[in-house]
Amino acid sequence: MTIVVLDGHTLNPGDNPWDDLSRLGPLMVYDRTPVEAIVARARDATVVLTNKTPLTAATLAQLPRLRFIAVLATGYNVVDTAAARRHGILVSNVPEYGTNSVAQHVFALLLELCHHVGLHDAAVKAGEWTQAPDFSFWKTPLVELAGATCGIIGYGRIGGRVGALARAFGMHVMTAGRTTGSTIAEVFTQADVVSLHCPLTADNARFVNHQLLRCMKPSAFFINTARGALVDEAALAEALNAGVLAGAALDVLADEPMRADNPLRTARNCILTPHIAWASLAARRRLMAATVRNVEAFLAGRPVCLVG
Repeated sequence: MTIVVLDGHTLNPGDNPWDDLSRLGPLMVYDRTPVEAIVARARDATVVLTNKTPLTAATLAQLPRLRFIAVLATGYNVVDTAAARRHGILVSNVPEYGTNSVAQHVFALLLELCHHVGLHDAAVKAGEWTQAPDFSFWKTPLVELAGATCGIIGYGRIGGRVGALARAFGMHVMTAGRTTGSTIAEVFTQADVVSLHCPLTADNARFVNHQLLRCMKPSAFFINTARGALVDEAALAEALNAGVLAGAALDVLADEPMRADNPLRTARNCILTPHIAWASLAARRRLMAATVRNVEAFLAGRPVCLVG
């Protein structure tokens, strides 16, 4: 029985050891695996771990020994689960590990939109304060959150935690989800901050489009830490440049790593971070521990966290 990790670098760049996983059987860890190398590397594996390396129907058909796939994430769209089922391959994910870290990152992005701390730090270090005629100056409007409305699209674990943090800042919270709250259009129309926390499905790709963005207040902010493909990025860039909304902050994009020609690179008042909301050490340790439990449960004949 062999365990193969296809893309382990982001989970363990050196600070989150594979020791507990290695105790379960012979282990081979690859930092990254190009598509053309997947079959060669996983051919003898009984268990494969993947985060973003795709396991398609064509690939799975060439892995006759594979019996279990542990996805190193909550989203599992990198695996063709229907094909896995046809081949008798079980698939698990990790439903919860990064709630606190992602919610915290939402507010890191929001507070940067409100205060542009980095810009003001750079101005001070460039000497602008030493030359200022007054004791205080600011280069952008400063926005207070108390009394503002935070609109949350997708009110699951992370959305709920974002809501709790918003209330701690004195914000009002409105939500839109499958079973609760307002409509999506109502949230985009009424909220001062809109934050996405819904999964990506075949039905909602690029649902944040020209029409929805035109509903927003010109003073509103838009935040996405969910999935990049939920947003029509060209429409968002156009809306930002036209002043349809005041600013946006995104931790996820439709194509990752980011394409050089992505229009959001140069969009007005747009903050971009490289898909790091999930990646605190605390969250990655929880992800590692949960993955080990998933593999242990499979080996014991009692698989858990199955998907697809």
